[in-house]
Amino acid sequence: MATVQLQVEGMSCNHCVNSVEKALQTIGASGKVDLAAKSVSIDYDDSKLSVAKLKEAIEEQGYDVK
Repeated sequence: MATVQLQVEGMSCNHCVNSVEKALQTIGASGKVDLAAKSVSIDYDDSKLSVAKLKEAIEEQGYDVK
């Protein structure tokens, strides 16, 4: 297991938090969003997922990942 923290721009409410966390769950990762810090801490299996794949899942929800 690996953990990465990403900055996510465009989140403004609990709906945004749920969208990001659910998108990560869908691909097999576990994310915890900090709305105030505009970030998400993600636990994932680095033998199955890459950081690029995590970013892609979030960006598909309409958010910018830094």
